[in-house]
Amino acid sequence: MNPLRWSYRVAFLVGFLICVGLLGFALYAEYQWGMEPCPLCIFQRIGFMVMAVFFLLGALHGPRAGGRWFYTGFILLGAVFGIVVAARHLWIMTLPPDQIPACGPNLAYMFDAFPFEKALKMVFTGSGECAKIQPILGVPIPLWSLLWFVLLSIWAIRATSRRAAPRLRL
Repeated sequence: MNPLRWSYRVAFLVGFLICVGLLGFALYAEYQWGMEPCPLCIFQRIGFMVMAVFFLLGALHGPRAGGRWFYTGFILLGAVFGIVVAARHLWIMTLPPDQIPACGPNLAYMFDAFPFEKALKMVFTGSGECAKIQPILGVPIPLWSLLWFVLLSIWAIRATSRRAAPRLRL
């Protein structure tokens, strides 16, 4: 069975399952391996959640023609958000030790104690824990996330732009 010839619904269901698998792995790494997520990691998870929701909605609805681009647009929005966050995270990881921001409060405290705009600015400024990421298979987690955001975007565009095979009418 060639995955490049799957129907729109099946392709979107597979996209949903991949997103759920990635989120499941993130939770496994957090609770079983003790890898505490930094605020940027949590924002990357939000990007995958947005993509998962619209992959699932697209698979369940299975719209025709232009309606497919509605779901793909929101998937790409979640992916672009995730790509920006993952790229920023990778940039923070490459800073010299003397330029890495000091460790800050956790995400829940930031949004409770500060106005939304200031908390968002603090998250994207990064903190010391954002630079200390354990690699998985020798690759940092933000790079894995970036790769998956790009691959899932291509997957959604491919599934949406592919024309359905003509049906035989008897």
